[in-house]
Amino acid sequence: MDYTQILIKPVISEKATDIKEASNQIAFYVLPGANKIEVKKAVENAFDVKVEAVRMVRKKSGLRRKYGRVVGRESGYKKAYVRLQPGDKIEFFEGV
Repeated sequence: MDYTQILIKPVISEKATDIKEASNQIAFYVLPGANKIEVKKAVENAFDVKVEAVRMVRKKSGLRRKYGRVVGRESGYKKAYVRLQPGDKIEFFEGV
C-alpha cells in the first residue's frame, strides 16, 4: 500500500506540538486498517527519516452525541505517534 493512502494528515494541536518539542514525536491521523509496520514504512518513505518507535491510538466510532434535538453519531479515527531517531526531524510550519 502506498504511503499516501496510509498517512491521512499530521495532527496539529498544542499537545502534538508539545510532544514534538519534548520527545521528538510526530502525530499523524492514519488509515483505520493500518498497523505499526505500515505506518513506520510510510513515514520513512514520505519524509526520508528513520523511525525509532510507533504507538497507535484508536477512537471508537459510532458514539452518540446530542446536537439540540437531533441525535447524531461521531466518526472514529486512528492516530499514530511516531518517535524519530535522534538527529532526525520533520518540519511542517517552521520558518513561517
